[in-house]
Amino acid sequence: MLKELLKPEIREMIAEKAWHSLKEILIEWPEADIADLLKNLDDKEAVVLFMLLPKQLKAETFAELYPDKQEAFLKRMGDEVIRELVVELSPDDRTELLEELPGRITKKLINFLPPEERKETLKLLGYPEDSVGRLMTPDYVAIRPEWTVREALEHIRKFGHDAETVNRVYVIDANWHLLDDISLRKLILADFSNDILSLMDRNFIALSPFDDQEIAVKKIKKYNLYALPVVDSENVLLGIVTVDDVLDVFEEEVTEDVHKAGGVVPLDMSYTAASALVLYKKRIVWLLLLLVAGFLSSAVITRFEETLLKVVALAAFIPVLIDAGGNIGNQASVLIVRALALGELTTAKWFSVVKKELTIGSLLGLTLGFAIGSWGYIWKGDFRLGLVVGLTIILIAVWANLVGSLLPVLLTKLKKDPAIICGSLLTTLIDITGLLIYFSIAGLLLF
Repeated sequence: MLKELLKPEIREMIAEKAWHSLKEILIEWPEADIADLLKNLDDKEAVVLFMLLPKQLKAETFAELYPDKQEAFLKRMGDEVIRELVVELSPDDRTELLEELPGRITKKLINFLPPEERKETLKLLGYPEDSVGRLMTPDYVAIRPEWTVREALEHIRKFGHDAETVNRVYVIDANWHLLDDISLRKLILADFSNDILSLMDRNFIALSPFDDQEIAVKKIKKYNLYALPVVDSENVLLGIVTVDDVLDVFEEEVTEDVHKAGGVVPLDMSYTAASALVLYKKRIVWLLLLLVAGFLSSAVITRFEETLLKVVALAAFIPVLIDAGGNIGNQASVLIVRALALGELTTAKWFSVVKKELTIGSLLGLTLGFAIGSWGYIWKGDFRLGLVVGLTIILIAVWANLVGSLLPVLLTKLKKDPAIICGSLLTTLIDITGLLIYFSIAGLLLF
């Protein structure tokens, strides 16, 4: 990639203090690429490069940086530069910045804002964390139903420069009640003499500022929209949420789910910014919990120690059986968690999940049971032993499939994140119950 090849050259230009040449190169880059470059430089070099950028590009690039890098920049910049930067940030980016920073810095930055921006920011910060209110921006274009298309387009040309998007414009009455949203395409293709009322169908999708941000993600995806209006309980238009903000939320949610599924307390910062101590704290919690759960597996084996002493061959199949159970349970949980996340499945359909997963578990169990039972008989020359491991894996498969599919549904019903049951925790739970099934069947058929 061209920008990757330029990095050694840029480092050389930094060393030579070729500031003018650097500025000429960077102003041609997208803000996301500039942010990537700054993330890979030490703070001193990064701030110098950052200060070269034009005012608007500086604000857009700053919004792309991780919170820890933003904080480092703020500590190295003068008050006047910070004031200019914070004012230039869009309201939603400014809110995101302020809620991530330490309280003393947040207070200082809020005081830098002009009265109107300060009032707007404090209002956004007043909404619950992870709510749509924290994402919305008041920078949108609104038009009136009695205007002609010509008047509406002239209004968009005049005021659209400061809007987050003009792909959709919002029709409001004199009291700012939302009446409709209209695509710019529809306006451009309409007869200039038509009034806006003639283009309205009053069929629009809106969000509440108190909705969870995940609802915004789902609605924008479902209706394939670039932006959604946010209205209060009286249908007054408060702001809009755009797809770029929603993508950030989606990325955070996916990252959080991956961390939980891997048995890690979710990070609230980038991996590179996290110290070894922070990463240790995030991982040790689950490891201690799983260690305790592992003791339960050991307790089950100890409980059936006499059975193992009588038929030592039983021990050879323990790893295979518990691995198979864990894998089956994880497969089921991943499919269900994803279906819940995409809205393909609701908690009300739990019984259909039971029926489907019972069938799937039985088919998986019969297939794997025949394979491992046959192998057990051939390997150990004992038909009863082959029958024990074959029956065990059938029951484990059915059980693991039910547990892996129903626990995410139950957690969702309880308004908990179903991702926490994926991975290590689910595997450990199935290990314990799988051993109980194995030794119980062995006790019935071998003695």
